[in-house]
Amino acid sequence: MARILVTGATGSVGSRLVPRLVRWAAADGSSVRVLARDAAKAAALADAGVEVVIGDLCEEADRARALEGAEVVLNVAAALRGVSDEAAWAVNRDAAVALGRQAARAGVARFVHTSTNLVYGRGLGRPAVEGDRLAPDPAWGVYAASKARAEAGLRSLGGELPLVVARLAFVYGEGDPHLAQSLRWAAGWPAHRRLAVVHHADVARALWRAVAVPGIEGRTYNVGDDAPLTAWDLYALNGLAHPGGSAAEAFDPWEGQVSTEAARRELGWRPLYPSAWAAADAGAL
Repeated sequence: MARILVTGATGSVGSRLVPRLVRWAAADGSSVRVLARDAAKAAALADAGVEVVIGDLCEEADRARALEGAEVVLNVAAALRGVSDEAAWAVNRDAAVALGRQAARAGVARFVHTSTNLVYGRGLGRPAVEGDRLAPDPAWGVYAASKARAEAGLRSLGGELPLVVARLAFVYGEGDPHLAQSLRWAAGWPAHRRLAVVHHADVARALWRAVAVPGIEGRTYNVGDDAPLTAWDLYALNGLAHPGGSAAEAFDPWEGQVSTEAARRELGWRPLYPSAWAAADAGAL
């Protein structure tokens, strides 16, 4: 039996992950604890039997309280949109690495860290694989940069920390406004430019396998579905018509695309929703 500590449990990914994780962990004889800043937001989790520790991931004493007695850590916390660069660095890099360092001292059996496919650079000429150098383009902002630096900081702990990293594509589904928000920055894309995506249900399944599959310490896994969305698709899924134009605009067709072969082979993971269109047909957007 293991106690699994989850950070970011009330966020976009965490709020959809934790109810699933509770069911899967219970079937495995394990339990779930979450570290949350807002007791009101975490109330529903507490009502569902989740152990809630109220505290701030950026505070050492709160991290220590949350880690006490935990065997596995699942770090889902992220500062993404609508926050200052300073806050993004504080959560995505500084707190993540500090949590990893404290978890190593506490002797956890596994530390699963969620990252992003934006940590890869441009110009690969193929889908990115997990061993590629991390070189996020500055145009992708502080989120990508801070996630890459967090990975580097956690890996610098070496054998002290039994680390597993999951690099997520653009996450959508189950009422998440991400697909609608994508048009804020994809509005100028030519219709054929592509975005790698993954449904919340498939993120949850991948993270659970990253927690539960034995013998994968030190490994990294890309997590994305089988059918990247074109800008045309993004408009259509939002009930809009792409404005057209820019058909001759040059772009790297592999930019942002990743191989998920390692997750399939080593985690036994397959997307339940191989495309956003399949999720739309299932009413899961």
